[in-house]
Parts: sequence; C-alpha cells; structure tokens
Amino acid sequence: MAVDLYAGIPVSDYVRALDWYQRLFGSPPAFAAGGTEAVWELGEHRSMAVELRPDHAGHAVHTVVVDDLDTLVARIAARRLEPTTRETCPNGVLKATYHDPDGNEIGFGTPFRP
Repeated sequence: MAVDLYAGIPVSDYVRALDWYQRLFGSPPAFAAGGTEAVWELGEHRSMAVELRPDHAGHAVHTVVVDDLDTLVARIAARRLEPTTRETCPNGVLKATYHDPDGNEIGFGTPFRP
C-alpha cells in the first residue's frame, strides 16, 4: 500500500512562520497556496505545511525520523535555531525537539532499532 503524508501546522502569524520554518528546513517552501499556506517537501510524497489558522495555532506535534540527527541539528543551528530539548528515549531513540513561535512541536529523531 502506498502512503503519502501531508502534515499540517496551524500558525497565528504567516509571515513569522515562513521565516522560522525556512530556517528549520533550510529552504523556502516548495510552493505556497493562496497566500496563507506554505508547503515543504521533506521527501517523495512526504510534506509539511504551515497554514494561517490562528484559532488552532500551537497544537501541532510532529516527529520526523532522520538518518543523521547530529548533522541535522548542526545545520539547523547554523541557521540560528536551537532545539528546545534533546533526549534519549527509553527505547534508545535520540530526539531533538524544536518549538515554533506559536508553540507547535517539531521533533527530529533517529530510527528505532530494537
């Protein structure tokens, strides 16, 4: 079964969110829709989007699994963003969590390997 992912992140200030997420993801969005939504393609058929939805802002919780967490965190730090937390989960997964200006949680973790 093919699986596509389109994860939404509600924000209260679209312009501020564009700046923050460009620094987090390291690029401008792949495309914008209607002036209130911007989409980043993280991989084939895997996208994250910020959308102006002030009444829902701050409630997103997403984790993206990456192969090399340390390199990614260093690249993001070079763009002036630091993780809110870094942790080793009980199952051995390493995770770095960022919070955007609205409080939305975007985490990056290593793959689970039993």
